[in-house]
Amino acid sequence: MDAAHAARGGSIETVDELEAIIGKVPPAIQLKVINHLDAGALRWIAASPLMFAGFARGTTLGVTLGGGPPGFASGDAQTLRLPVAMLDEPSLAQVGQGFGALFLLPGTGETLRVNGTVSAQDPGEIHITVHECYGHCAKALIRSEFWEAQPHGRVPSDPSAFIDAARFMALATIDAQGHADLSPKGDPAGTMVRLDDHRVWFADRPGNRRIDSFRNILAQPRVAAALLIPGSAYVASVSGTARITTDEAVRSRFAVQGKVPALVTAIDEAAIQIHESPALARANLWPAKPPTHGIHVARLFIEHVKLNKEKGLGARLASVALSVPGVSGLLEKGLEKDYKDNLY
Repeated sequence: MDAAHAARGGSIETVDELEAIIGKVPPAIQLKVINHLDAGALRWIAASPLMFAGFARGTTLGVTLGGGPPGFASGDAQTLRLPVAMLDEPSLAQVGQGFGALFLLPGTGETLRVNGTVSAQDPGEIHITVHECYGHCAKALIRSEFWEAQPHGRVPSDPSAFIDAARFMALATIDAQGHADLSPKGDPAGTMVRLDDHRVWFADRPGNRRIDSFRNILAQPRVAAALLIPGSAYVASVSGTARITTDEAVRSRFAVQGKVPALVTAIDEAAIQIHESPALARANLWPAKPPTHGIHVARLFIEHVKLNKEKGLGARLASVALSVPGVSGLLEKGLEKDYKDNLY
């Protein structure tokens, strides 16, 4: 920690300070990102009963849920289509806004992320022009025991008690150009988020290492989030101004399995509202049913790398390596080992 950083009480204010703590984003991470919805992504969306969606413009952004029978959302290569009736807050969507989404598959830890721009809107449907599509690792859902939950109606009405019980969060951020991002967070109850007065804290945990949320917060600190207690149809909506810190006393409060996170984010002057989510109720997620979608996550991730438009040597070598027979099985075993050894 340099002197200026220390003088600010550990507050992170630049990308250089951020990368000094958690390292630079590995170039290979970008290889899994494609600029359209391929056949695998469309199958994923057709099998998904629940989506978290962030809509953003300028410093205004919000998170809502969309849900219903599998396939409530649809699309083609360049366009994602969302039925207005399936969104909890369709009024958040306006033409020209940045968009970030997270699609879940029952019983599957990995999630599908889709980013783009709201391009059209009519009384029945919202159209999103897709800019990015990629798979996200399963660590957030594993840590939250998302799919192990049982349905229940015991939901704290007090914001502090709800936040203490929350185990999953979808965090929306936006960069200086108006591009939105929605990132999953998950931890055991009592260790994911904490509420002090009007300030919400949450820790950084190992994930996909793209650090989009952090970069966005440094560029534009307004954030919004949806917090869940898996098994319940209620959601806590949180919004405010975020900042990132390495303060040791704060970080130590989020230790899990003896591991202290490198960074903690505070949402200052947080507005919190607890409400029932019709989309979550329609999705009927719990108890989780055995997957029937037939989607092989490792193969989908491999296909995305092969579809990536990057033409550099590293990308070409990765594409060739991933074409070797049996590599999807090796990737799957590698993911399972990472999920076991590097959750925290």
